[in-house]
Order: sequence, then C-alpha cells, then structure tokens
Amino acid sequence: MKTLGAVSVDTLLAFLKPLRASGKKIVFTNGCFDLIHPGHVTYLSKARELGDILVVGLNTDESVRRQGKGDGRPVMHEDERATVLSALSSVDYVVLFDDDTPLSLIEMVQPDILVKGGDWPIEGIVGREVVEGRGGRVLSISLVEGLSTTDIISRVAKLPEVKGS
Repeated sequence: MKTLGAVSVDTLLAFLKPLRASGKKIVFTNGCFDLIHPGHVTYLSKARELGDILVVGLNTDESVRRQGKGDGRPVMHEDERATVLSALSSVDYVVLFDDDTPLSLIEMVQPDILVKGGDWPIEGIVGREVVEGRGGRVLSISLVEGLSTTDIISRVAKLPEVKGS
C-alpha cells in the first residue's frame, strides 16, 4: 500500500511483514534527500531495481542539523522531503529516523539489500554487518557526476535577487 509522506516504523513493519512472507526482496537506503534533484531520482531508481520494495530512511531535520551540512540545512522540512520522496514511483515507503545513523532502523527493517551512494565505500556503510549477517547484500551505487544538493544551493545563491510578485 503506497502512502504519501512518511509512515511510522510500526506501520512500515506491518506493511513489510506480508510482503516479506510472500518472498518480496526489501531494499533499504537512507539519507537527507534535501532538494530532490536528478541525481537523487537516478540513484533511487537504481536502488529500486535491485529488489521489489524500496524503503527510504529519511533523516529528521534535527538529524540533518547534527551532521553539519551547513547553515540553513535542511532547506526543506522533513515532512516536505518525505512527501516529495514518497511521490517518486521508485520509492515504496519513507520512514523518518532521528538518530545520527540509521543502524537501529536497519535492525528493525532487516532489509535484504542495503544500498548507499558511490561516495560510501562498502566497508563504511552503516548496517552492513546486520544485512550481511543474515545473508543479504550491501551495495554502493554510482552517483551522477556534478549533481549534489550543495552544488544546487550554491548555484541558487549566485542568482540575482528576484522581487516578489
């Protein structure tokens, strides 16, 4: 059942139980996904192709701020980011997490496949031991060159000021 926005962990686990029982492969990834851009869309599409269900763990606003991504980040509120992510055809479920890493969430979800972007070496992917320990796979997906939220924010900052309408 596809929903718009984030679901609670309990709801997610209830949705996944019959899917897993029917043999569906659960793919998990996580991130901030602030200002969704073509790089994100490509990455999430590739992640979804690895299994039957794609679950995205989305950092809460407070979790993003603790990561030191810069002043004013995230640009979009967690509910806005969850709504945009969940509207993508490649994404089945979005669940918020407030911890500094998604380890606890990964332990609860028990995905068959764990993926991160190519800027993460396999050995450094949080939750790798959990997934591999139950026979799952951990993969690093190549990123689209030249596309990042930081780059987009920089480009927007250089635009001339636009007067309101």
